[in-house]
Amino acid sequence: MTDSGQDAIARAHALAVLRDAVVGDRLVVRAHHGGGARDALGVLVARTVASVTIDTRRGPVEVPLADVVAAKPVPPPPAPRARRAP
Repeated sequence: MTDSGQDAIARAHALAVLRDAVVGDRLVVRAHHGGGARDALGVLVARTVASVTIDTRRGPVEVPLADVVAAKPVPPPPAPRARRAP
């Protein structure tokens, strides 16, 4: 299978993940950005026919579906560690 064939399969899988996700799911979405790619890790807060919005630690990020390369669900972040006494 060629790289473009594998890329097409990965993209189709990513779009299926985003289609099946519900608002509140935690996801990581990789999308083309400029000359490279950018990841958005956080909670799905909105979805339209053309984009998804992921609430990241730095704020909401709108990702056009046309730019999506990969996406997958991720588990919740680990609980914060207790501070150690000096």
